[in-house]
Order: sequence, then C-alpha cells, then structure tokens
Amino acid sequence: MSTISTPQQQAGILSFYDAPEQGPQMNAKALLIAVIIFAVVILIFNHFAVV
Repeated sequence: MSTISTPQQQAGILSFYDAPEQGPQMNAKALLIAVIIFAVVILIFNHFAVV
C-alpha cells in the first residue's frame, strides 16, 4: 500500500504536530487566569506609579 505524500509533509511542516509532548503541561484555563491576573497587577502598578 502506498502512502500519499503532500509537499507540507515532505518539508517537515506537519512533523511539529506529530512530535511527542515533552516538558511542563499547563491547563488552558489556568494560563488564561494567570495572564489576566498579571495584566491587572500591571495596570494597578501603572495607576499608582509616580513619575
């Protein structure tokens, strides 16, 4: 049985999605909450900053 090969597969573009998952894993909701908290802290510090 022959496999169909597309130019993207030949160039290795799709190999990123086939790579084994390594490294730390983070929940998407936890990441979103962390980014929002970080933005709020920056805005608070910016509001009280003395120039």
